[in-house]
Amino acid sequence: MENNNDEFNKKNRCTRFITGFVISLVALVCFLSGGIPLFCFLMVVLFLAAKEYVQILRNKGFHPSLSLICATSLVFGLLIFFRRFDLVPCVLSFAIMASFLIVLFMGRQPYIANVATTALGFMYGGWLPCHILLLRQMGSDSVNFFVPGANAGLYLLLYVFLIIVATDIGAYYFGSKFGRIKLSKVISPKKTVEGAVGGGLFAVFVAAFGVFYTNLTPVEAIIGGVLITTFAQLGDLSESLIKRDAGVKDSSNILPGHGGLLDRTDSYVFALPVAYYYLACFTGGNNIVVDFITYLAKGV
Repeated sequence: MENNNDEFNKKNRCTRFITGFVISLVALVCFLSGGIPLFCFLMVVLFLAAKEYVQILRNKGFHPSLSLICATSLVFGLLIFFRRFDLVPCVLSFAIMASFLIVLFMGRQPYIANVATTALGFMYGGWLPCHILLLRQMGSDSVNFFVPGANAGLYLLLYVFLIIVATDIGAYYFGSKFGRIKLSKVISPKKTVEGAVGGGLFAVFVAAFGVFYTNLTPVEAIIGGVLITTFAQLGDLSESLIKRDAGVKDSSNILPGHGGLLDRTDSYVFALPVAYYYLACFTGGNNIVVDFITYLAKGV
């Protein structure tokens, strides 16, 4: 019986590795290509993840609008792709109103919960992940449709990607080898403090090498590593919170060895926005805090 369990675990680890490798390879190709390939890749991921999100919440008796979540996420992506940031507040406003109208005319009980979970869907599963496009466009003055562009955004996106991967690898290794103290017994019983710390330390170590392929200083690279690994793990826990509340183990079984797309991408949902705003506002000679204090000083 024990040999069967060992064989099953070995096969599961092998399946998990192959799936993770294929996904990472596809993602890396799209990162390098940028433009339309990255946009299409993101939209496919968002659509499949939105379906998982809606299915999870149906276990709670909620019925968010999948069509509105997908449509709003697509529009968010298009606005970012074509750099029409001025229209984002407009789209957000009408999307929230549409959440009410869909429930008002076509919804079912519980009404308010359906409005809230729809709005959460296009913000959590649409707006936040779309920051990957903002990251990829950093350092570029034009929309890149087809030709791969090795601009600053590419290297910064790789920097973020490697940190998140390092977080997952470090957390898995240290958690399985040394894990004793539960990180969150209720939300995610398998995660441990040792795994979280180990994943964070390994991520910061990997982040330090960012100085060799980005314009970040050593201090900026390390601070970025701390922020990104922290919010990657918080994003993981947040998705676990949704699943735990709905009483499901995996968001789906679309990815062998990993569960669903939400399970595989949850770390990126929080990490991407944090990484973008940190890199855009606090690195490369930019610091909005210093700028704000200087502005106030000029007024005095």
